[in-house]
Amino acid sequence: MISQIAFAVILLAGIILFTLRIRTIRRNILLGRDTDRSDNKAQRWKTMALVALGQSKMVTRPIAGFLHILVYVGFVIINIEVVEIIIDGAFGTHRVLSFLGGFYDILIGSFEILALLVLVACVIFLIRRNIMRIRRFHLKEMTAWPKTDANLILIWECLLMFAFLSMDYADLQLQQMGADHYHTAGSFPIAQHLDFIWGGITSEAGLIMLERGMWWFHIVGILAFLVYITYSKHLHIVLAFPNTYYSNLQPKGRMTNMEAVTNEVKLMMDPAADPYAAPPAAEEGAAPQRFGAKDVTDLTWKQLLDSYTCTECGRCSSVCPANQTGKLLSPRKIVMDTRDRLQEVGKNIDKGVEDDGKSLLRDYITEEELWACTTCNACTEACPVNIDPLSTILDLRRFLIMEESKSPDSITAMFNNVENNGAPWAFSAMERENWRNEE
Repeated sequence: MISQIAFAVILLAGIILFTLRIRTIRRNILLGRDTDRSDNKAQRWKTMALVALGQSKMVTRPIAGFLHILVYVGFVIINIEVVEIIIDGAFGTHRVLSFLGGFYDILIGSFEILALLVLVACVIFLIRRNIMRIRRFHLKEMTAWPKTDANLILIWECLLMFAFLSMDYADLQLQQMGADHYHTAGSFPIAQHLDFIWGGITSEAGLIMLERGMWWFHIVGILAFLVYITYSKHLHIVLAFPNTYYSNLQPKGRMTNMEAVTNEVKLMMDPAADPYAAPPAAEEGAAPQRFGAKDVTDLTWKQLLDSYTCTECGRCSSVCPANQTGKLLSPRKIVMDTRDRLQEVGKNIDKGVEDDGKSLLRDYITEEELWACTTCNACTEACPVNIDPLSTILDLRRFLIMEESKSPDSITAMFNNVENNGAPWAFSAMERENWRNEE
């Protein structure tokens, strides 16, 4: 009974902590401006199924893609057994689903094979990150915490898989001994070979201690993992699905027009419009919308959702021509900085601080980074969860140009030429065809 009460308390605590964190994250995301992503639901479901569930963009890099799918599928399927663990923990039963007979044996055997494959894949990932030192895992934004976070999760998954297999090993030995409460159930193609690790434990009491210890480690580890991912880049396990569903379905790279500017242009082009008419009344107390974005609250909720969904895999930066040629820009850093600033704003709200004197622009992202972008959209195309760093870059640029009139000299010259000559070149429209007269 004490064991069941302890299990119920731990399970409830894990669920409550996870729920509270998700509520905080949702609150932070909704600090962003509204944007309509409710169109074309069929295409959105298809995109989510292909990209989030089907991992279609992961396999563009076959080795990493295959290993990631292995970990993803294996970890999800293995945790189906959590259902049985929860029932056993709540009611004091043991392998309650064993009544499924032969199908149960197939399930447990499959879980064990997948557990071994997940463990091997995680070890390979650790080698890629820490021994092979692939460049995209070691760019400047990958400071101590992002590196530690990635390694910690991989080690955590290895330990969970090892605990699962060790639990099965002890269970098998106890079944063969005919120990009370351990009836024959399950197939253990991998665990049966763990004698080289646990073979020294031969007593029934020792095996029960091993089985119970690994059982508790496995379930507590999963609940701790559930809470931890809300502080980690691995939140993409959850958010990849809504993020891909709300993907931008417009042609890649198409810029959105600001409604306020569009209305002004329409007013200028409409001969029937009254130029002296009063503008529509703004909502009482509503702050005027900025041109572009200076801080995270000027971005849309989808851009903020992007920041929480980032896997920090670095694929965006590895295909960025600016980054590859030594420029300061790293699309991954843009997304990570947005998330870090958003979390800071959320903490300020919790503390009752309205303005901390900081902003996303300059305090986190520099002008040099923004103007290094070629707007080629390679980052968005490469992202395995359809994050759009370009949209954030463009909104920050808009603020610089439209609110502060700041831009590099080359762009300022182009603006002047468009205004004066109707074209980006430094000669008038009347001279455009003069080249035909040149010998």
